[in-house]
Amino acid sequence: PYINVPSPDGNTGPAPSFFKFDRLGVRVPTIMVSPWIKKGTVISGPKGPFPNSEFEHSSIPATIKKMFNLSSNFLTHRDAWAGTFEHVVGELSSPRTDCPEKLPEAALLRTTEANEDAGLSEFQSEVVQLASVLNGDHFLSSFAEEMRTKMSVKRAHEYVKGAVSRFIRASKEAIKLGANESTIVDMRSSLTTRSSSIHN
Repeated sequence: PYINVPSPDGNTGPAPSFFKFDRLGVRVPTIMVSPWIKKGTVISGPKGPFPNSEFEHSSIPATIKKMFNLSSNFLTHRDAWAGTFEHVVGELSSPRTDCPEKLPEAALLRTTEANEDAGLSEFQSEVVQLASVLNGDHFLSSFAEEMRTKMSVKRAHEYVKGAVSRFIRASKEAIKLGANESTIVDMRSSLTTRSSSIHN
């Protein structure tokens, strides 16, 4: 991964890793679609604003700030550092006219209705694991086995939806109680007594 990247807000992760958020992850392609972009345009790296700047997710807010000459501060140190795309949409004096006006109907990926009673795919299991961190259930040794052997697609959907909903409610409640907006709410397991604690 790319290193020596500005941490967005200067936070450090918890022990034992104390991750500094000063790296970029896996590089992913971006596809930009607009009649204001020259056909066949390919770009691979920015020309600033810093010598080591790269295109990454925070390039989007940085581009908007630059294109619309917004006077507000950057959102974080990361988007102040990120490369921007305004030159990609600024090369034409008028929009292209060779763009399709009507798209064909998308082909269905499956020929039958979704089977909500089926077991989880690898991706679905990973989504449930992410939700279990929000919910505090990832500490329970029995949770992974229960998810692997007993959880259906329907039950997983209910679990993920409930976990996100409870986390958002607890976060809003923490702010009402005076917590900083960037505070992370640490939920206890939903499979035991529901409660939460607050970490700054």
